Amino acid sequence: MIRQSSGPSSAHAEVTGLVRIDTDEALDRLIDELLGQDAYAIDTEFLRERTYYPQLALVQIGWEDRVAIIDPLIVDVRRLRRLLESDVVAVFHAADQDLEVLDLECGAIPRRMFDTQLAAGFVGFSTPSLMTLVERLVGVKLSKGDRLTDWTKRPLTEAQIRYAASDVVHLLEIRRLLTAELEASGRMGWVDEECEILRVRQRGNNDPNIAWWRLKDGRVLRGRDRLLAQEICAWRERRAQHDDRPVRFVLPDLAVVAIAQGHPKTTPELSSLRGMDGRYTRSHGGQELIDCVTRAEQQSMDSLRLPDPDDFDRRLRPALTLISAWVGQLSHDVKVEASLLATRSDLVAFLRGDPGARLASGWRNEILGDRVRRVISGEAAIAFDRVHGLVLEQRSGDELVVPLALPSSAWETDAPDHRLEGYDETPGP
Repeated sequence: MIRQSSGPSSAHAEVTGLVRIDTDEALDRLIDELLGQDAYAIDTEFLRERTYYPQLALVQIGWEDRVAIIDPLIVDVRRLRRLLESDVVAVFHAADQDLEVLDLECGAIPRRMFDTQLAAGFVGFSTPSLMTLVERLVGVKLSKGDRLTDWTKRPLTEAQIRYAASDVVHLLEIRRLLTAELEASGRMGWVDEECEILRVRQRGNNDPNIAWWRLKDGRVLRGRDRLLAQEICAWRERRAQHDDRPVRFVLPDLAVVAIAQGHPKTTPELSSLRGMDGRYTRSHGGQELIDCVTRAEQQSMDSLRLPDPDDFDRRLRPALTLISAWVGQLSHDVKVEASLLATRSDLVAFLRGDPGARLASGWRNEILGDRVRRVISGEAAIAFDRVHGLVLEQRSGDELVVPLALPSSAWETDAPDHRLEGYDETPGP
């Protein structure tokens, strides 16, 4: 059934039309209604402190002047797949983790989506929080609420419900306001492209064979110690996935490094290492770790999986520094967040000629790709101008001539400056 909530509290007076979904039939009726909309706002609450996979605890959906709170501990949220795979646009703020948990719990992600945090990066905001966007664009100050709520505990208080609802109540209005600015500045296509990249990005289920790349202090390891760390971390990752426990609960990083450096051959030797205690060697865990040591010592060093090296023509390293600085200023000039324009990794991949480098196609290539190529080839140079700062100038022989203009699509028309007083707007990828 759908139960109408009591009146709004003073802390969340902006939340109206609040309904709670606690039966499958009520969820089906909600989905039927949402399928008649052009868009809906969606957010999730989940926990992953004590598990490997995120545990969905609440789904909030907003449309028109209403908000539905769906309890996934009671209803079958797999029914949401019908909505997610429809043509109705799902509007998120900072969607990445929501997409992961929806895919895990519902077996689907939205076929069409819009991310307000991502979109805001194209109109002058720098990775804004939802609270910032609501306050700056809608003029409403949201309550901070209790960000450390255990959303799996029942019953939830009225204040908790309203705090969760506030995460979606303004998203459709923010989308409307951002879309108007994006269309006016010719950047709507850029946002559509980035939202699609975010939507289909692979997430979750980390490859156990490269889990050691995330090992704290793993950089101190050398030679065969690395191979052993790779073997131990792969074992730990698989065990964490199987048991649905955080990897640190299976074996702490300190113990992994100690094993990698100590190469223990027996359980007593294993137990004597730093970071180890009885719970890690009980049952078959201790012997499995010893088996990892044995396997690693029998493997060729060719088995070691290393991150992609940051290697490209060393003669280009000074150019990388200059181009990074220019990208940082360009971000400020055209009011697009620097990390959206190009990160250092993006520039390295492009200079290295990697297939699929983000600067090699799409709107980034239009704005940056050809200009970076000209700098590298010597056809253009980066110069300092007291008025404009770093500028890109076309070369003619040994002379620097007129500045190399950006395409008109790079410049906003009449979009306001959203940089905030006290906000960290330090340029640079």
